[in-house]
Amino acid sequence: MSAWLPSAPCTPQGCALHPGPAVGALITAARLLAGALTVAVGLLFLPVAMLLDVRVRDRLTRRWARVVVRAFGVRIRIVGGRTDGPPGPRGALVVANHISWLDIPLVAAALPGRMLAKSEVRRWPVLGPLAAWGGTLFVERDRLRMLPATVGRIAAALGGGSRVIAFPEGSTWCGRDQGRFRHAVFQAALDAGVAVQPVRITYLPTGAAAFVGDDPLVVSLWRVAAAGGLTAEIRLLPVIPAGSCPDRRSLARAAQSGLAASWPGFVAHTAATAHTTVTARPTAAAQPAVARDSANLPSLSVHQCVSSIPASASSLRTPS
Repeated sequence: MSAWLPSAPCTPQGCALHPGPAVGALITAARLLAGALTVAVGLLFLPVAMLLDVRVRDRLTRRWARVVVRAFGVRIRIVGGRTDGPPGPRGALVVANHISWLDIPLVAAALPGRMLAKSEVRRWPVLGPLAAWGGTLFVERDRLRMLPATVGRIAAALGGGSRVIAFPEGSTWCGRDQGRFRHAVFQAALDAGVAVQPVRITYLPTGAAAFVGDDPLVVSLWRVAAAGGLTAEIRLLPVIPAGSCPDRRSLARAAQSGLAASWPGFVAHTAATAHTTVTARPTAAAQPAVARDSANLPSLSVHQCVSSIPASASSLRTPS
């Protein structure tokens, strides 16, 4: 398993069921078509948008991202903070919990910025070049020796005034529990001397939006489009000012504590898993998890930590 890609203990069968009503197949297909067309229009206009002033581009990006989410039949609720304009001359690191592929347009609907993405995306036809054109920062997740250079590129983007968006859990979780924030990306914020903006993502009812385990993307797309009454909430939590934390570990803890304080159900989970890690199910060497068109493979059991390690060794599976 890639050290950049820790595995959540969530499975599609146990975590991704929609408890609410479903719409008919015709409406589902119409939503999928609307979503695909909206994404395509945005990609076509991306080269033009990159030539615009950053404030204008952010405004257009927010509107486009909201239309994308709504096209799939998902209502949006944005809570807290101001979203009208760039983060300032020194940039900002936006960190969020990770549940679904929907998280990307959802965050962009409130805080457009440069996304972190796995390096494989760069090689995708059409989408890869467009992602690079749009300023995506690519991460070599299977090459740990590239970690310092990656952190350096992120710090340079932040120091240049960009808003960088990251999902420090390194894996999607179903939303009932969450994973520990990995530390590496927070080093970039420290090096650049920028603030950190924690964001909490919630889908109600919990289930349909979760893109977890060995869930194929096509199945997840259909499930979201078929779900009735699905609402996505993005909550902008209090900003952690630059210089308020002495190191990347305390900064990661402060960001995750912000999520815990805004979600009472997360407090018990954070305490229970403070010194634990999930043992990942091994994958076939001929088909690495990072190359699959599916969510991350699950661990051996659902919502259960199966091995414990000291806090000092807790970063061995993922770069810290």
